[in-house]
Amino acid sequence: MDHAELLALFDRDLREGARPDGPDARVERAGDVVRQVASAQGWNGVVWSALDEAGADAAIAGQIGHYTGLGLDFEWKLYGHDRPADLGRRLRTAGFTPGPQETLMIGEVDALALDTEPPAGVRIVQVTDPAGVDLVADVHEKAFGADSSWLRRRLLARLSGDPDTVVAVVAMAGDEPVSAARMELLSGTPFAGLWGGGTVQGWRGRGIYRTLVAHRAHAAGTLGYRYLQVDASSQSRPILERLGFVPLTTTTPYVYTS
Repeated sequence: MDHAELLALFDRDLREGARPDGPDARVERAGDVVRQVASAQGWNGVVWSALDEAGADAAIAGQIGHYTGLGLDFEWKLYGHDRPADLGRRLRTAGFTPGPQETLMIGEVDALALDTEPPAGVRIVQVTDPAGVDLVADVHEKAFGADSSWLRRRLLARLSGDPDTVVAVVAMAGDEPVSAARMELLSGTPFAGLWGGGTVQGWRGRGIYRTLVAHRAHAAGTLGYRYLQVDASSQSRPILERLGFVPLTTTTPYVYTS
């Protein structure tokens, strides 16, 4: 499948055909915009749009009105190929704040280099219960310096209500969790998404992140998924490229706070 075909498949299955990411969320289509609406503790935002220059500003204003009417902050997840070409500028003008740009990377599971093992003394454990979720959340807070209460709620809800849609793993050095990540499985599509890969300071540069990618890729292949997709930071992109992932486009979060 060439680049254009793969990008079109990604847009169709994961953006225009987006599904709620939790039990408290719903996906709505409003004209040429697809958005998710959740509680204040969940993720709220625009996942897909098909706008032109004539209607873009009105569509942006419509989404601002919708979310602020619900008392919610939200994100417009902008991809590098979205139209009109100046959509990012229009979002900034409307009051959105852009976050760091990341690279959407795709890996075909059967073509990835997955022959990797964790460093000595580190083992990979699959998360299946609340105790494991606490370990993942602990790593998230230490690795990213951010509150992980939303992640704890989301993983607990998935594992208890729909366990076939998520794979979560933690790397343990003895009794200490040193890295963690999750994979979200999108039934009926060829895509599985890799999210949240992080390693605590002092354990980076030892190949643990690479091992967690390989572990999840093996799981995805076993379950019949063809592609893995990742929003890669500048730090993770080189690792993913060495594994065989290729860049598809860019993605930038534009956040609106009322």
